[in-house]
Amino acid sequence: MRFRPSLQLLCSIISGVLFTLLGTLSAGAAAADLSGVIAAVKPSVVGVGSYQRLRSPAAVFNGTGVVLGDGLSVITNAHVVPELTDSEQKETLGVLVAGEGTAFSFRPATVVAVDKEHDLAHLRLSGAPLPALKLGDSAGLREGRELAFTGFPLGMVLGLHPVTHRAMLSAITPIILPSANSRQLDARAVAALQRAPFNILQLDGTAYPGNSGSPLYDPADGSVVGIINMVFIKGLKETAITSPSGITYAIPSRYVQELLQRKVP
Repeated sequence: MRFRPSLQLLCSIISGVLFTLLGTLSAGAAAADLSGVIAAVKPSVVGVGSYQRLRSPAAVFNGTGVVLGDGLSVITNAHVVPELTDSEQKETLGVLVAGEGTAFSFRPATVVAVDKEHDLAHLRLSGAPLPALKLGDSAGLREGRELAFTGFPLGMVLGLHPVTHRAMLSAITPIILPSANSRQLDARAVAALQRAPFNILQLDGTAYPGNSGSPLYDPADGSVVGIINMVFIKGLKETAITSPSGITYAIPSRYVQELLQRKVP
């Protein structure tokens, strides 16, 4: 007896094939879209460090920053901003802008505002503006949201080349965690407990020390919804590459917005 599939079965098979095909096309389109967004994001990602002409190397990398606003504002972590120790030799704070190959340029900058509570700093450039990203609204973020961040995880070890990581928003959680016992309370922990806790973004993507200050953004349009922060990751810097924690934190963009609204001299 010859098997004759019913019309319902044929429709089911066709629907399954179309669903699979559309899913594949959608995934391909999403990958293509992210490629375009990454290309648009990279020119706005800079290194943060210092420059001293007679030093070797002359430029020292401390972390990552992102250009926002009018193209002259750079946001990074407060702990990334170097403390200049050699003013007599004209050590200068600034940003490192990636060029072709291993080339880069240095742009002097000044610190115009610091938010130590949220570990954010606003640097201001002079001269021609750089390409700037749009600041997004972190208030609408929900757990499970797919995001991406771009920065310099290895600093200038292999040259100043931006690297992008995908990350899911795993949790939105208060930054202050209770101590298991009183022995774990030190002066820093007590000071933190005296401040009102704020929510921080926990990601499942792995960041590294050089990623501090990297923009966390919507992979659909590149709008910045947070700033990667490495202060709250446990473990030694020396073992970050061999034994990564797999958990990264980011400061929500609402605090970046508040920092940018402060009066700039």
